[in-house]
Amino acid sequence: MPAVAEVLFRAVPLTAAHSFTPGIEGPAVDAAGNIYAVNFGRQQTIGVVTPQGVARELLALPGESVANGLRFGRDGTLYVADYVGHNILRVAPGGNAALPFAHEAGMTQPNDIAITADGVLYASDPDWEHNSGRVWRIDRDGTVTLAADGMGTANGIEVSPDGRTLYVNESVQRTIWAFTIQADGSLADKRLLRRFADFGMDGMRVDVDGNLYVTRHGKGSVVKLSPAGKLLREIRLPGARPSNICFGGPDGRTAYVTEVEHGRLLQFRVDRPGLEWQRLR
Repeated sequence: MPAVAEVLFRAVPLTAAHSFTPGIEGPAVDAAGNIYAVNFGRQQTIGVVTPQGVARELLALPGESVANGLRFGRDGTLYVADYVGHNILRVAPGGNAALPFAHEAGMTQPNDIAITADGVLYASDPDWEHNSGRVWRIDRDGTVTLAADGMGTANGIEVSPDGRTLYVNESVQRTIWAFTIQADGSLADKRLLRRFADFGMDGMRVDVDGNLYVTRHGKGSVVKLSPAGKLLREIRLPGARPSNICFGGPDGRTAYVTEVEHGRLLQFRVDRPGLEWQRLR
């Protein structure tokens, strides 16, 4: 019998509705394929979900800290954007405690995190009250440096596969910008990649070809853009407010989306692996 064609780009729920709070964000996938997302069951937590959809609480954050973006380093360290404490926290491989890694009192609220192949972090920092934002660089020793100022509401953030470009979107302004990452980690040559006429944006990730998957918060979709910003595809979701996205699965071709309206994780299959999955191999 001929093989049954795989269904691509059709989103379905992975976890039960309202298993996460409306603060569901993250997400990130470890080398074993488990998916991590924040605010599982209650605020100030990080939950872990198996590829089969079985979820549990991994840890609770200290003090008043509340997590948003998550990223894994190549060594299995989980980095956590704590937007209340103005921190980047880290969880050791196999650990269940989030410990301080970097702190910057000048941050408004570290939101999403991107990571380079050699472990340098970039964090978006939106100021929603003033519709402005910045980007910070966090070096491997925890040193924090202002990388870009004078932006709109900086939110989703990602690094291209060749490590030469940083993408940052602005939710209120509905724009995606590209920066050149220079040899010292500083940013230059800011240029417009894409502008949308309606609806905001939140998290985004690249696949191994450099295509950018962007969640359209309020529209209930994920768009796939070429490295030049061309719209390649739009994937409809069962939920109007997707907050972020990551890649995993047995071959890196499963996209996982945190979905606010129903407090759950969604999943859909894609045609090419995600970059973050490839780097954890």
